Amino acid sequence: MKYASPITLAAIFAASCASAQLNSQPPNAPDQQPAFEQQTRAPEIAPQFEVAQAVVTDALDSPWGMAELPDGWLLVTEKSGNLRLVGTDGHVSDPIEGIPEVDARGQGGLLDVAIAPDFEETRQIWLSYAEPRGDGTNATAVATGTLNAEGTALDDVRVIFQQQPAWASDKHFGSRLVFDQDGMLFVTTGERSDPEPRELSQDLTTHFGKVLRIDPQTGAPAANGPDFGEAEALPEIWSYGHRNLQSAALDPATGQLWTVEHGPKGGDELNRPEAGKNYGWPVITYGEEYRGGPVGEGQTAQDGMEQPVYYWDPVIAPSGMAFYDGEMFPEMQGDILIGGLQASALVRLVLEDGMVTGEQHLAQGIGRVRDVEVAGDGSIYLLVEDSGQLVRLTRQ
Repeated sequence: MKYASPITLAAIFAASCASAQLNSQPPNAPDQQPAFEQQTRAPEIAPQFEVAQAVVTDALDSPWGMAELPDGWLLVTEKSGNLRLVGTDGHVSDPIEGIPEVDARGQGGLLDVAIAPDFEETRQIWLSYAEPRGDGTNATAVATGTLNAEGTALDDVRVIFQQQPAWASDKHFGSRLVFDQDGMLFVTTGERSDPEPRELSQDLTTHFGKVLRIDPQTGAPAANGPDFGEAEALPEIWSYGHRNLQSAALDPATGQLWTVEHGPKGGDELNRPEAGKNYGWPVITYGEEYRGGPVGEGQTAQDGMEQPVYYWDPVIAPSGMAFYDGEMFPEMQGDILIGGLQASALVRLVLEDGMVTGEQHLAQGIGRVRDVEVAGDGSIYLLVEDSGQLVRLTRQ
């Protein structure tokens, strides 16, 4: 999305904080201006319904990703490298055998999990994880396998994607797994955080800071990918110039991919990544370095680079994402739901014509929400990392 005429953030802040507690914190980068109206600090949505919270289990160890199975059970990953089945009654299985070795240092570990659209027939699943590569290096990888009938082991495991290059870092692995409507697999990655590798977000010969689109069976680049006009550009790249993508979901109404990435201090971004486009990191960004001071030259816009649909300053620290599609909360139909680590809440965004028109924080104070799943009955599952909880939200 290209940028238009900026409006003053001071004006937005003055108007919003007078009436909305959600926007009461001052921005970290008050001199930066949004490129267009509604790009940040959307009006707070007034409460429309009461939400009940029920802890399904608190026996998980730093849970990271989940996927609901057709029978209502959940596959849940733990950073340490365990994959478990969790029942609606709170039963937590022993670790499932056959999981690839993971590097669980820092932000690494066993990360996302996705199931095949035809899981009932194939029982095929996919896992993303921080893969050890030797000499202290690692990188994001994706493996697939078949969950046995007993749910105790993953068989025929094979690695289909390995982020290149490997790097000696324990940060910014991404990563979310999302199937598109053609059955291809989107894989999101991080740019490993450090000053040197972050620059590779702009390098089309690497997988750092990218959205990738691959064949889920072979890992080969999906057909009909973007043409970057560079012979050495990796054909699996869908979009680039991202920082650390830990939220991604497909809009069921349009089939479009949406993502939310961790920005610097005051620069989390909601994007709708389009084929072949550059989303700017680290050349342009909102916010500032965590240690203070501008990122690069402090630019927030540049020709040829896309603006975020929406950004947060201060940040929510996004992880996990879903579009609400269910009957329990009809008021939220089509809304975006995002896990907030820093926000300690489920962040709800209302969209109209591709723009954010309202924001609400549900289950405020619940803890670091690592993943979000809309269940088949319309209830909402949250993974809370610090407490090891799986929480179910229902209408009260």
